[in-house]
Amino acid sequence: MSNSSLVVAAVQMSSQDDVHQNLIRAEELIQEAAARGARLVVLPENFAYMGPEQGKREIAERVVGEEHGPILTRIARAAERGGTFVVAGGMPERSDDVERPYNTAAVIGPDGSLVARYRKLHLFDVDVGDGQSYRESASTSAGNEPVVVDLAGFRVGLSICYDLRFPELYRGLTDRGAEIVVVPAAFTLATGKDHWHVLLRARAIEAQAYVVAAAQWGAHPRGRRTYGKSLVVDPWGDVIAQCSDGEGIIIANIDRAHLDRVRASLPSLRHRRLRS
Repeated sequence: MSNSSLVVAAVQMSSQDDVHQNLIRAEELIQEAAARGARLVVLPENFAYMGPEQGKREIAERVVGEEHGPILTRIARAAERGGTFVVAGGMPERSDDVERPYNTAAVIGPDGSLVARYRKLHLFDVDVGDGQSYRESASTSAGNEPVVVDLAGFRVGLSICYDLRFPELYRGLTDRGAEIVVVPAAFTLATGKDHWHVLLRARAIEAQAYVVAAAQWGAHPRGRRTYGKSLVVDPWGDVIAQCSDGEGIIIANIDRAHLDRVRASLPSLRHRRLRS
């Protein structure tokens, strides 16, 4: 039988190029979220490392089997200590191309086991007008499969950052039964200030699902700046929790009764006439 509610946390970080220090901070924030009752904790994209691309290749690890690499070992221990699911969103996973690891969201269970993984589908190759060019595809391999996983009685769809601009992905997650969608991100300041809230609310309204978005915030190596404003949106499109500037945690309650009311009162998912 599915659960009637779930306490979730979105973690906002300001990760740098020191993996050890980033992981210490991630562990602290996971423990804080768990102590505040969260049973699903979402970390931002690049939580373990925000630095030159060569560094990502050097720390990339396998996200398969029972033995984790150094990054997932630390996150798994934190999940186990807190008794919570953790979406370790956006970390380098080794691929067959040693120069281009995947950007992967790994889902860790309360027992420290790997529950699921999602490899980012859409890679950030843009010039956003902030003085920098981004070519994620030059150093990252793209995934090819949407992922929805059962967590604590809810169906949870996985996505990462730039995926947010592709509504067809979220429609696919809804078709696979998603009731919650997580969005670990490192949105640039230039795009975030204009598009972050609009896109997240739109995805929640279209999918009639809760959206949990965990973001990077502040200044990072190579002159990169991220927007922050981690938030949780309900199925009606209302922002029910949001981070201020700086590192921190937001807590929100996922209410199945509210989800069911929205989907019953405005049954747009059932009224669809065009399907992929």
